[in-house]
Order: sequence, then C-alpha cells, then structure tokens
Amino acid sequence: MNTFTAEVSRIQDLTHDVRALELRVLEPASITFKAGQFVSFEVPKEGQPRLVTRPYSIASSPEQRDRILLVLNLVQGGPGSSYLFSLREGDQTSFKGPAGAFYLRDDETKDLLFVATGTGIAPIRSMILAQLQRAPARPVTLFWGLRSQRDLYWQDDLDALSAAHPRFTAVTTLSRPEPGWRGVHGRVTTLVEGRIASVSDLAVYLCGGSGMIKDVTATLHAKGLCPIYREKYYDE
Repeated sequence: MNTFTAEVSRIQDLTHDVRALELRVLEPASITFKAGQFVSFEVPKEGQPRLVTRPYSIASSPEQRDRILLVLNLVQGGPGSSYLFSLREGDQTSFKGPAGAFYLRDDETKDLLFVATGTGIAPIRSMILAQLQRAPARPVTLFWGLRSQRDLYWQDDLDALSAAHPRFTAVTTLSRPEPGWRGVHGRVTTLVEGRIASVSDLAVYLCGGSGMIKDVTATLHAKGLCPIYREKYYDE
C-alpha cells in the first residue's frame, strides 16, 4: 500500500452536510486503483494519544490518475470528517491506498444493478463511470436512496450520463420527502422489489447502511441467484 502526498485542488459543498473534496496527487504523481476502492487517512481523535485510521471511497473514475474525488458527510465529533472538512484549497495532506475488496469485477457478460444510500454513492459512482467506459452496451441501473430534497446532489450529472448512455438508468428515491416532491419516494428495497423482474443475467453492487444491505440482499435472493457484492458504509 502506497503513501501519497496530495494537494486539495477543489472543494464543493454539495448539500448542507455533504462535501466533495478533490485531491491532486503530488508524490507519487499518479494513482492507479480499481473502481470501488478506498484510501485511508490517519487523523487525530480527541482523547486518544494515537492517530486513528479512517477510510474514504474514491468517487472518481479510474481513468483519471492525477487526482481523486472523495465525498463525505460532516459528522459532529467524527475524527475523519472533522479533519477532512478542515482542509482548504491549496492545503496538502497524505493518505494511504488504494485498498479494498469492493471493486468492479471484470465480467462483461452481466447487466449491472447498483444500489446505494447516502454517501454510499461514492464507490458506486466510480464503478458506473468505469463500466460505461468499458462496456457501454450492457444495461446499467442505479437505485439511490436519500432522505429528503435538501439531501439531493449530482442529479444533473446523472441526467447527463443517462442522456449520453441510453443503457444507463438512474432512479433517486427519497425516504422522507417534503411536500412538493414529484419524484420517486420510498426505500430502495421497494425499487428492487418492483422493478427488477429477473436476476438471471445480473450482478449487483450494494453500498450503504447494514439494514439496506440486509433487506436488498434478501429481496434479491427471493428472486434467484446472482453475484452480490457489498460494502457497509458508516457515516463518521
């Protein structure tokens, strides 16, 4: 596992508590990773003498090797997000990686279903970009669950991807929409139940809370057997 020095090249606040952090790698000058993998930061934690390690999935495409994109929630008291939210453009930081067994497999014979909740979209975004690059003819579906309208981001980007890739379908559903929402509402499990007729030619990637992963896995198993790859995501 390599140690990278990087510079914060761009900061974008996506919602009231979600930030995108772009890091340009300085040394080494490029990074090679599999779509879905993560990097780790060693950060201070109040009350502990030693640094603690916090992983963050890469949200950018593996094709882009001079920088990576991270997406994170601000969690009060969370050592990882507190450190990363304190960084400013031009600051330098270091991280280790890439690592992780949750990555896009090389099987191009399968249609792909991605299911994410919250910032679990980060590794899924990287996988979708990689898949659309390498196998644009295969159907790709994303079901993404967020809470309410103020938690929405990347909707225009997903619309643009759908327009550029006719085999890509993205559905964002809100579990607690406020009045006026005309889009899909409910849990992502309901989408899997109602919109996935067969799993015979499917490979599935799940990233989010343990409850979602358990429920979606059970729903898929009821429909048959297919490869399911999972990554539990914790907001910290």
